[in-house]
This record gives sequence, C-alpha cells and structure tokens, in this order.
Amino acid sequence: MKVSPDIPTPSAILEAALYASDLDAAERFYGEVLGLEQIQRVKDRHVFYRVGGSVLLVFNPAQTEHPPLNPDLPVPPHGARGPGHVCLVLTRDEIAVMRKHLLDWNIPVDAEFDWPNGARSLYVRDPAGNSVEFAEPHLWS
Repeated sequence: MKVSPDIPTPSAILEAALYASDLDAAERFYGEVLGLEQIQRVKDRHVFYRVGGSVLLVFNPAQTEHPPLNPDLPVPPHGARGPGHVCLVLTRDEIAVMRKHLLDWNIPVDAEFDWPNGARSLYVRDPAGNSVEFAEPHLWS
C-alpha cells in the first residue's frame, strides 16, 4: 500500500492504554513495583503514569464504556476486555536488574529471550493479566 505524501505521518505514540478492573492492584504494580511516576488517578475510572515522553493509561473497562460526565471533555466511550500488551524500554543491563527486582516481588517471568536482531526482551504479567514487556530500544531498528 502506497502512502500519500500529503498525509502527515505521526512522529511518536503519545499514549498507550491498558485495561484493568482492579485499579488499586494496577496502581501497586505500575507505581510501587515498576516505580512509574503517577500523574493522575480518578477514583475507580483510571490511573495514568508518565513513561519518558509518553503516558501509560490504565483504565477500568467497565467505567470507560460510559460517556464522560464532563461536557468540556467529550472523550468517546472505549474499553477492551482481556489482556493487552505494552512494551517499556530498558537497556540490557537494566533488564537484568528489573528481572531480579520483579522476582523479588514474586512476579514470575513469562518469557525472556534475544530477538534475531540481538535485542533482549523480558515479559511479565500485571495483576490484570496484561503482558508487560521490557525491551532494548533497538528492538524495532
């Protein structure tokens, strides 16, 4: 498929969303275990984290299926069921440190391997069953 040169090409992903019905468990995992900076929590609707220049959004799917109550922020209803996936960037040495840290928290490793291009990946599950990958930045180079 040929892309029209008249269409602007996005330069980055600004945010990624995962869904978890237990936001307290998600908050413990992403905030306490992974040490991500929380930037917003709205009761049982969502909790958001800064990840470098991007934001990881964790929504309660039952809450985001309803239209927002604030007419000034008409975000369309959305949601997903079942496990999703997010990949967070770490160096190879940082992946090794993260592996030990996760095991210290009794979080089992789902998979760990080197891709054909040499990039290392480590996979675990968050409390909602979402696949959380830690990979070297050259994975998609």
